[in-house]
Amino acid sequence: MGIFRSKNKKDDTVGGGPQVLLRVEGMHCASCGLLIDDELEKLAGVRSSTTDVRGGRTTVRLEEGATVDTTALVAAVEGAGDYRARVAE
Repeated sequence: MGIFRSKNKKDDTVGGGPQVLLRVEGMHCASCGLLIDDELEKLAGVRSSTTDVRGGRTTVRLEEGATVDTTALVAAVEGAGDYRARVAE
């Protein structure tokens, strides 16, 4: 079981709107997940972010009707530290 965390409690349910799954490399501990979630949740249109450190993935839930450029999501993750991110296919 991975380490999950979402600071933004507006949406703690699955299927709470559109979402983007990111694959993230370079995370080593729970603090890495916290940093990534904090950076993503600063972006306009992002409802919440939940990072699974052990699984190497971050689920970004978007506000209904929001348009968020996935390159901005990747840039936010990579700007949070020495991480590499990509949108999962």
